[in-house]
Amino acid sequence: MNKSIMVVIFSVQISLTCMSIQAKPVVDSLYKRLGRYTAISAVVDDLVERLANNKQLGRFYVHRGVDGVAREKQLTKDFITANTGGPLYYTGREMKLAHAGMRMSKSDWKIFMGLLNETLNKFNIPSQEKKEVIVLIDSQRDVIVEQ
Repeated sequence: MNKSIMVVIFSVQISLTCMSIQAKPVVDSLYKRLGRYTAISAVVDDLVERLANNKQLGRFYVHRGVDGVAREKQLTKDFITANTGGPLYYTGREMKLAHAGMRMSKSDWKIFMGLLNETLNKFNIPSQEKKEVIVLIDSQRDVIVEQ
């Protein structure tokens, strides 16, 4: 093959490679799109406060010490961070074991998801990210709800 033809072919290959690289949109992880750990932490803190003050769900927080609630918040932050592409590992128990015996009902779950939605709205979470968070959390329903 002629040297100039090889140079042209090589140039075309490089151009096509660069075009294909540029054509692929880079999508950040849900973790990054949510605002990373600081934002997740603020959302979890707000949500747990709503849960504890809710007439129906508040029973899960009666007689809980400050340290126990703080641990629940931290495990929730770790769970969300780990499952949205963040740099943490969730080291808590499996959801079924962690919630066994709590007698969480379908009605409780519905209220919980409503409060989650209110919290996400308070922090102006964009609709796509909000949908992904709701799908993530709701994916645990069948192992948490006992009644």
